[in-house]
Amino acid sequence: MLTKIEITNFKNFNETFTFDLSDIGNFEFNQESVKNGIVNKALIYGQNGCGKSNLGFAIFDIISHLTDNFFMKSKYTNYLNADSNEDKASFRFTFLLNDIEVIYEYSKKDYQTLISEKLTIDNKEVLSIDREKSTKFRVEMEGTETLKTDVGNSNISIVSYVDKNSILNENLINKTFNTFIIFIKNMLLSKTLDENIYIGYEQGTQLVDDYIVKRDKLNDFEKILNGIGVQCKLKSKEIEGKEYIFFIYKNKEIEFKNIASSGTNALKMFYFWYLKIQEKKASFVFIDEFDAFYHHDLSRLVIKMLKKITDTQIILTTHNTSNISNDLLRPDCYFLMHPNKIQSLSRSTAQELRKAHNIEKMYRAGAFE
Repeated sequence: MLTKIEITNFKNFNETFTFDLSDIGNFEFNQESVKNGIVNKALIYGQNGCGKSNLGFAIFDIISHLTDNFFMKSKYTNYLNADSNEDKASFRFTFLLNDIEVIYEYSKKDYQTLISEKLTIDNKEVLSIDREKSTKFRVEMEGTETLKTDVGNSNISIVSYVDKNSILNENLINKTFNTFIIFIKNMLLSKTLDENIYIGYEQGTQLVDDYIVKRDKLNDFEKILNGIGVQCKLKSKEIEGKEYIFFIYKNKEIEFKNIASSGTNALKMFYFWYLKIQEKKASFVFIDEFDAFYHHDLSRLVIKMLKKITDTQIILTTHNTSNISNDLLRPDCYFLMHPNKIQSLSRSTAQELRKAHNIEKMYRAGAFE
């Protein structure tokens, strides 16, 4: 699980910005929202322009050089902070993987130009390079003894290089290294507000309708729609080898995407990823503006559905304060974000918070400012 990320000089993050998921409180309710002392389900609330989307892009910058998964270069054009004189951005990730701490630090000039990297596993530095000083990297991992350690002018990540070019011996360090690589490869960012985008998790694109139908989940999706008040009947039609979803009416059948509301189409996209993150067992999911097109009842339903995926760490961002409720999560799983800091509700007040508190009402009254 991701426990902490520290970001410096990336997009709107000028000074070091820290998002700590291990700073939890002592709450006895909604305990499934926290796992191994780390927030497992979180909701970030913040005003427009505070950097919620950029936080997601910062976390998923790691995808660009450690995996071959899908990466949206267009979201990383304005890479460095415009107010800073520094010529590089720095990232420090801390993970807890099978009770072993993994710290991965790196700096970049842009999304594809690595300057330095350092990987520490269980308090042991196993990989490091500083290209401003040398093109050679240092490695302390059994099974890499014959590996060429001079990467020359290549921008390849030394972590990725070792992963792809080594047969590592079986030991705790190497096992944790492999777990770390798998965790990164199974990360997903999704956003449907202005466009349907994703980063990580897999390669290429896939037809949403076709995936839902071929997993025999069309009836389940129909039940969800009916459950939120969209009374309808659905069917699938094969067109040129692909399945498409249609609404069934008395006199005609109309393709789903042509008449569904923005919220209903957004729910279909969510359901697509909801199925996929369970099928492939996603490690970490960040859904930006997850409820932009949803009624507040549907927002709550989506949170409840995601809470059932216990093995996936999930972060949601929102503008909707009605989601801030002890019925859904805990005060240490709700985060208030500002341009220069982010902290949980439980760390934003000196008042002792209890399950019976209406924390949305408290927020509106200014209790967490």
